[in-house]
Amino acid sequence: MITHAHADHLKPGSRSYLVSEPGRQIATERLPEGPVPRAIVYGEPLKLGDVTVSLHPAGHLLGSSQVRIETADSVWVATGDYKRASDPSCLPFELVACDVLVSEATFALPAYQWPETAEVIEEILTWWQDNAAQGVASVLFAYALGKAQRVLAELAPLTDQTIYLHGAVSRMTDIYRAAGVRLAATAAVPDEPAAYFKKALIIAPPSAAGSPWLRRFGDASHGMCSGWMRIRGDRRRRGVDRGFVLSDHADWPGLLATVRECGAKRVLLTHGHGEAFARYLRELGLDASAMSAPYGAEA
Repeated sequence: MITHAHADHLKPGSRSYLVSEPGRQIATERLPEGPVPRAIVYGEPLKLGDVTVSLHPAGHLLGSSQVRIETADSVWVATGDYKRASDPSCLPFELVACDVLVSEATFALPAYQWPETAEVIEEILTWWQDNAAQGVASVLFAYALGKAQRVLAELAPLTDQTIYLHGAVSRMTDIYRAAGVRLAATAAVPDEPAAYFKKALIIAPPSAAGSPWLRRFGDASHGMCSGWMRIRGDRRRRGVDRGFVLSDHADWPGLLATVRECGAKRVLLTHGHGEAFARYLRELGLDASAMSAPYGAEA
């Protein structure tokens, strides 16, 4: 059962895959050599051996899911990656009551509290406009799946200008658009001289930072969207001119709210700051512990 199609959660090698219906096309695209994923609608119960499972929106990206597992005497929920903030590019997080919660803890420290999304998008728009006024291209680094499309969805009602996309971002954006998500106008980066891009916004994956591909834009300002931008030291290490605090993971208040509202008496935490969060939850009287999981640290 796949929570979402980021590479650290969807890997080749299994004989079968079960995903949510909205995430089917993305998963299929990312498993070109594997079996075609089976899809079920959100909330549809499915009997697997002695348990009944269902998928529920996680709010992380298009098709992202929490997994609800019901046994004869308890209900478990594995959140996968999730966020509580609104996002016009995917369905919102659905709170699912449970006895045991298996939650991510990527940003499970009080320092990680996200500003309002509208404020961050306004910062991005102003940065782009200021750069354009100076004849400088704006290159925004955002994950090719999820973060880039969220930015495009947020910018859609605010600009009619075409935004140029790195090839890795373009294919995922096409899938979102085919799914009916409203996005800002986009185009592939054309083979033009640097002067062509002096007022443009270009969205590229973080892996493009420092690559020869960036030279085509000449004098450019580089920005990055990530929850890690909340900490100034992380911003410096990424070597960007501007950091925009925009994460597709739950922040500290969001994590606490989820634990409190789901009703779980036992909480297991994966990746990120799981150990620290578990200690805090134990002080609140919960049975909480960290567990190892082969997840990455995209944010």
